[in-house]
Amino acid sequence: MKILSIQSAVAYGHVGNSAAVFPLQRIGVEVLPVYTVNFSNHTGYGAWRGPLIDPADVREVITGIEERGVFGQIDAVLSGYQGGEGIGDVIIDAVARVKAANPNAVYACDPVMGNAKSGCFVAPAIPILLRERVVPVADIITPNQFELGFLTETEPDTLESTLDSVDLARAMGPRTVLVTSVERPDREEETIEMLAVDDEGAWLVQTPHLPMKANGSGDVTAALFTAHYVETGSAQTALERTASSVYDLLQATLDSGERELQLIEAQEFYAHPRMQFTARQVR
Repeated sequence: MKILSIQSAVAYGHVGNSAAVFPLQRIGVEVLPVYTVNFSNHTGYGAWRGPLIDPADVREVITGIEERGVFGQIDAVLSGYQGGEGIGDVIIDAVARVKAANPNAVYACDPVMGNAKSGCFVAPAIPILLRERVVPVADIITPNQFELGFLTETEPDTLESTLDSVDLARAMGPRTVLVTSVERPDREEETIEMLAVDDEGAWLVQTPHLPMKANGSGDVTAALFTAHYVETGSAQTALERTASSVYDLLQATLDSGERELQLIEAQEFYAHPRMQFTARQVR
C-alpha cells in the first residue's frame, strides 16, 4: 500500500506527518510525505520556529512525485492540519490528479479545526474552506465531535444526534466517517468512544478515558484508520485495530510522564494490535 500524506512536520515531538508516517511504515505502508509546514515543535507550546511552506512549493513537490510516475500506485491521499488557506487548493488538485491516475484511490481528510475544550485553533478561514471545498471531495473524514458539529452546523452530543450529524456529513460527499473523541452524556464514567460509519453500518468502540492531553494522537488515529480501512474494507475492523493501537500508545505516553507521544517506544502496538476492544454495531 502507498499513501501520499500531505501534512505538517515538526523536528521535536510528533504531530502531523511526524506522527503519522512512522506508525504507517510500521504496519507496512509505503508513505510519501509532503510537508505543509516545517516547525521546530507543535504550536501547543506557544512558541515555535520555522516556516509555513508556500503552497506553490508544496505543489512543486507533489508535481515532482507525479513526474516519477507513481500516482497510479497510490492507494490513498491523506491530509491533516492545513497551516494556510492556499494548501486546500493544492490538496484538492493533488487528489484529482491521483484519482485520474488511479480511480480506485481514496482521499482521507482529517478536518483539523479544534476541540471542545480548546475551541477552534486554526486560522478563521480554514474551517469554512474545509466545510465548503475540501470535505466534499473526500471519501473518508476523521473529525472529532467538535469538528463534526462545525462541519454540519449541529451540536452532536448523544449517540443519536451524533449519528444524525454523521448522516449530514456523509451527504456532503464522504461515504466513510470516523468520529473521534465521542463524549455522550450517557456513556459509562471514565470512558471515551469512537464511532465509524460507512455504507455497511455504524460501529461504536469504547475505551477507558486516560487523564491526559496528547497532541498528535488524532493524526495517528486518522493515519491508522485510513490504512486499515483501505486494506480490509471493514469499518469495524479498522476501528478495532485503531482503537487498540492508539489506546496503548496513549497509555505508554501517560506511563512515561513525558508530554510528547511515545511514538517510537509504542511501535509494537501498531504492528501487533492487542485487539482488546470490541466495536458494537449501533446501526
